[in-house]
Amino acid sequence: MNYRVLIAGGAGFIGSHLADALLARGDEVIAVDNFISGRPENIAHLADHPNFLFLEQDVTEQLFIDGYIDAVMDLASPASPNDFATIPLEILDVGSTGTRNLLDLAVIKDARFFLASTSEVYGDPLVHPQPESYWGNVSSIGPRSCYDEAKRFSEAITMAYHRVHDLEVRIVRIFNTYGPRMRPDDGRVVGNFICQALQGEPITLFGDGSQTRSFCYVADEVRGLIAVLDGPLTGPINVGNPGEFTMRQLAELVVELTGTSSEIITMPLPAEREGDPMQRCPDISLISTELGWTPTVSLRDGLIPMIDAIRDELSL
Repeated sequence: MNYRVLIAGGAGFIGSHLADALLARGDEVIAVDNFISGRPENIAHLADHPNFLFLEQDVTEQLFIDGYIDAVMDLASPASPNDFATIPLEILDVGSTGTRNLLDLAVIKDARFFLASTSEVYGDPLVHPQPESYWGNVSSIGPRSCYDEAKRFSEAITMAYHRVHDLEVRIVRIFNTYGPRMRPDDGRVVGNFICQALQGEPITLFGDGSQTRSFCYVADEVRGLIAVLDGPLTGPINVGNPGEFTMRQLAELVVELTGTSSEIITMPLPAEREGDPMQRCPDISLISTELGWTPTVSLRDGLIPMIDAIRDELSL
């Protein structure tokens, strides 16, 4: 059975890869984006695809879609530290009004609703690795709170619609994802390090570089999202790669793979990065056991196509 799927944030980094994967299996895709962080070039190759439709719209405005929809997938939120500093009100708006508009659309269309939440709901975790049962350690007033709390609200309103309207929902918590089409200038660590390395600039570690993250290649991430969309679990469900790396290990790997002469330097944590978690690693027992999904792409193998993509974009 093929689906007709609406992807909010369909021109974004993950959203555009998700559109590719759904189209490849025969689904019809309606992508909605206002390009506040998504990019036209991410979906340019789909312009003539017979099963692809793009609508330039802000989901904080009411959506009117002709015809039936089987699934509404909410990936419509800027998600980088630079965005937290420059457009916090828009992030809060899309995580509240935007998510509610998409939920209303799902109710009207009797469609399954899929929320792309985030590992940021765990904050600076006191439990490691983080299982879905962990309630988190989040600051509601820090510089990251616009995103953290917007996603926590999105989860809450999604479950409220599930209970009040008997809406079928799926909630995933995405951990650090990387790969081609990621904006080089969005402030996330993988892109930062690659851009610095390719341009021969010092690679900057905040603090001593001992902070850890778990990086999931975008193709693996999308497979996980689709497994949840198709599967029977309401969630929330962690989707990420449990392989854990320090920021220094990541920097050293980027140096090796780019062949750069850049040195790795340390800098104090800037004020806008206050609240950055020291550790982040998913417990993926639930999705592995219940849906049979595990990531397969190593960090080394995934960095190579991302480096190539950024090199092309920077015209280096």
